[in-house]
Amino acid sequence: MGCGRVGSTLARSLEDRNHTVSVIDSEPDAFRRLGPSFNGEKITGFGFDRDVLTKAGIERAEAFAAVSSGDNSNIIAARVARETFGIQQVVARIYDPGRAEVYQRLGITTVATVKWTADQVLRRLLPAGAEPDFRDPSGTIRVDQVAAPGPWIGHRSVQFQEQSRSRIAWIDRLGEGTIPTRDTVIQEGDMLHLVMREENADHAYATIAAGPEEH
Repeated sequence: MGCGRVGSTLARSLEDRNHTVSVIDSEPDAFRRLGPSFNGEKITGFGFDRDVLTKAGIERAEAFAAVSSGDNSNIIAARVARETFGIQQVVARIYDPGRAEVYQRLGITTVATVKWTADQVLRRLLPAGAEPDFRDPSGTIRVDQVAAPGPWIGHRSVQFQEQSRSRIAWIDRLGEGTIPTRDTVIQEGDMLHLVMREENADHAYATIAAGPEEH
């Protein structure tokens, strides 16, 4: 539901991945954003209206995204999709982060647009390690993105993990993602994606800066 910039981009991306897509919007002109190559259904109406959802094929759907510009419309539509039609994969775009947290607890995955954007900017403004790329809802586990530290280049990833008390989930190397093995050596230009406990973050970044302890 919603054929703005987000909705139209999402619809085309799904179709490019060989999914069948129906798009609902209350404004017929909005469908022009889909372009002439879009092959999915275009349904004019409100995405929280059961008849409109049925016309769009929700009874055959595996997922539903509510990405209109209105929080209330998105939440109502998401709840109808989940509670009336039993769709398990439901995502709602929400601008108000406080409301997003409430609906997250109700089992509706939410994307709090303003908070997400602010967080992305914040991570790029603050020093490395000040804010993680991801923190789990309990605040226990975090994921950080770290450029290969100079002192660690040429050293094995397993040594880095042991001494930093973190885990390298994957490495971006030469434009490709790779999962490290015990024999992987950290190279210049690598981007490390680290998983660690929040309580170990200070130790991890101190170890990153200090370099390996040789035994």
